[in-house]
Amino acid sequence: MSGGSGGSSSGSNGSSGSGGGRGVVLVPPVDVMRPRAADEIPPQAPAPRELQYSLKLDGFRALAFVLEGGRVVLQSRSRRDLSPEFPDIAAALAGRLPPGIVLDGELCAYREGRISFPDLLRSHADRVRGGVPVSYIAFDLLAVPGRDVRALPLRDRWELLGAALSEAGPPLQRVLATEDEETARGWFRDLRHAGVEGIVAKRLDSAYRPGSTWSWRKVRHAETVDAELIGLVGPADRPRALLVRLADGRTLTTTPRLTPTQARKVAAAVAASGGDVTAGTDPEHGPVLRIARPAAVELRQVAGRHGAPAFVRFRREGV
Repeated sequence: MSGGSGGSSSGSNGSSGSGGGRGVVLVPPVDVMRPRAADEIPPQAPAPRELQYSLKLDGFRALAFVLEGGRVVLQSRSRRDLSPEFPDIAAALAGRLPPGIVLDGELCAYREGRISFPDLLRSHADRVRGGVPVSYIAFDLLAVPGRDVRALPLRDRWELLGAALSEAGPPLQRVLATEDEETARGWFRDLRHAGVEGIVAKRLDSAYRPGSTWSWRKVRHAETVDAELIGLVGPADRPRALLVRLADGRTLTTTPRLTPTQARKVAAAVAASGGDVTAGTDPEHGPVLRIARPAAVELRQVAGRHGAPAFVRFRREGV
C-alpha cells in the first residue's frame, strides 16, 4: 500500500520548539490535520490538476518526530507516544532519518498480504512471535532539519517527503498516491480485499493546518444494511438520531446527526403510526424514546472500525 507518484518553529500552540539541536524546529505535541468525510470521490480538475488521491489505510495515525540523540516520538492523535509499543519502527526512524524530520502517517500491520488492524492491538512481543510485520506509511511531511514546512502547499511537501524517504526503505514507506482520477477509482474498486478503507482526496495547494478541513476529503467503502428502528434520540418531533437493531442483535445509534429534513420525515412517520413512544433509558445509549412498533429502515455502513450507520430511508412507508 506504499509507493507514490509524483519557517519558523512552532508546536500546536504556536510556541517556539526547543528540540535540543539546530536541526529540530518542531517538537511534540502537534495537532494533526484531519479530512472530512465525503460520499463520492471528488472529480479531478483539468490541467493544472488540483487534487492528489491517496489510499485510506486502516491503522494507527501517528506523527513521527525524529529528535536529537536518537530519540523518536510516535505521537497518536490523542497525543500519546506510541514508540514503546512499536520499537522497530522507532529504531528505523532514528537510524535512517536525520533529527528534525517530522512525518505524518499510519502505522499498519499486515497478515496474509492484507492490512490487519486487530494485529496492531497486540503487544510488540506477541506480534514478533506471530511474525506480524508492521510498517510506517507516511503521507505528509511537516518539518525537515532546520525548517517547519507546514505552510508549504501539499505538492511541495509531497516532493520533500519523497526525497526524505528515497533511501529509507521498508518498514518506512510513502503512501500510494496519484493525481489521476481514474487510477484512484480503480484503487477504490480493486484494493478493498487488501484492507484498504478507501481514498483520501487532498488539494495540492493545501497547507498543513490543525483540525478538520474540506481541503482533505476521505471516501470510505460503504455497504447498505437493513435494520429495525426501535427508538429515537432527542425530542419526538425533531429527533437527533435513531436507535436501531441490526440483524445480529446489536443496537446502535445512527450518525451523523439527522438532517432537518430527515428528522421531520422520521417524526411524521412515527406520528402517523399513532405516535406511541415511551421515554426510557438504554443501558448503552442513554435516554431514548422507545417505539412501540419497530420499523424497517435502510442504513449506510462505512468500512473500517470507525464505521457507524447512517440513516438512509424507511424500507416501507409508515412505521
